[in-house]
Amino acid sequence: MKHTLQQVFRSGKFIFGFSILVAILLIVIIYPLVIPDPPLAIIAQGTFFEPGIYVNVYDSIIAPKYTLNLEGAAAKRIASRLNSDDRLAMKEWLVAVGIPEDEIDIEDTALLLELWETHFDPKTQIAGMTNARRNYYIRLNASLEGLLATEAAIIAVKNPTTGALEEKSVVAQSDFVNANKVANVRLLPLGTDNFGRDVLTELIAAARVSLQIGFVAGIIATSIGLTLGLLAGYIGGIVDDIIMFFTNLFTVIPGLVLLILISFSIGQERRGATTIAIVIGLTSWYWTTRAVRAQVISLRNRDHVNLSKLSGHSIVHIILNDILPYIASYVVMAMILQISSAILAEAGLSILGLGPRTTEVPTLGLMMNWAMIYYAHTLGKWWAYIPVLVTIALITFSMNLMNTGLDQVFNPALRD
Repeated sequence: MKHTLQQVFRSGKFIFGFSILVAILLIVIIYPLVIPDPPLAIIAQGTFFEPGIYVNVYDSIIAPKYTLNLEGAAAKRIASRLNSDDRLAMKEWLVAVGIPEDEIDIEDTALLLELWETHFDPKTQIAGMTNARRNYYIRLNASLEGLLATEAAIIAVKNPTTGALEEKSVVAQSDFVNANKVANVRLLPLGTDNFGRDVLTELIAAARVSLQIGFVAGIIATSIGLTLGLLAGYIGGIVDDIIMFFTNLFTVIPGLVLLILISFSIGQERRGATTIAIVIGLTSWYWTTRAVRAQVISLRNRDHVNLSKLSGHSIVHIILNDILPYIASYVVMAMILQISSAILAEAGLSILGLGPRTTEVPTLGLMMNWAMIYYAHTLGKWWAYIPVLVTIALITFSMNLMNTGLDQVFNPALRD
């Protein structure tokens, strides 16, 4: 055993894949201990907030202020509120209302805003313009108010006695606050999803649940496949015929179709993560059975097996002591592939809306389902689905790399 483990951990592919998987496992275990936020808690009143550091506006106003005279600060402020797409859209409107195109310079912010303020009228009807596009221009116009202003902003409060507004403080454009001095700051490295939930916290919880589903389904499928394969391969005869009949039956039925039918028949209310894992395990054992059976058939007439028969050992003793140790490495590789396949199967089911209940725990497939339903891919909200795809790819890639490394160690034909 010690020599075998040394061989395994000398394989570069196995080490690389194993390191990725261990890193993912450590993250999903340690992160909830450091940040115990509920993964499905709605923290944002809105959808698809961009990744970044969010500072509470009210607390930033009352935080200590520092004066910084930074070059280009005004230009950055303008760029953040008037990007190149907005400038082109403004030019499109101005040309549509009759302004010559050569008189519009989208790089000259002051001139562009002057033309806009003079000619923009939300009531103007432009041929071929949709209501959605018109509403976009109205929102854009509202965001441009005071864009070139250089005076300070006045914060006023209402006098409870007279009802008149009274100046409370003034915020100059050169006022800055230290984020460390602001009471409420929230880091959202992956922003929020369509429901306003922290994508990073949700992703890590989803990876943990998907891994649990994969391991449970993989263990179930491998156990069934190993048991049936050992019995069919060693006993043979009618037992082999019966087992192979059901194995071939499952083989010719598309696995995804079978999963869809069973998941749909279970019903949404009874589809928990464990239930889905059991269903996947019970429908994916057949290829392990066929592979194990082939291995056992090649071993059952070996000299050490015949010697054990002559010694009067029972079938169970022969299978467990004279056959199983010789195919143990193959069983481990089969289980790794079963776990990887189970994670992909859950993702496929959840994308179709047939995964675990959406109100309990997230899974990687459910996150993809939510992103697709709310058009994250068409709206350009990459943080809602690309991290999920990367996580699925890393998990399956690491396991397949581990399997390739083990195959090179235990398969003589692949050894250098």
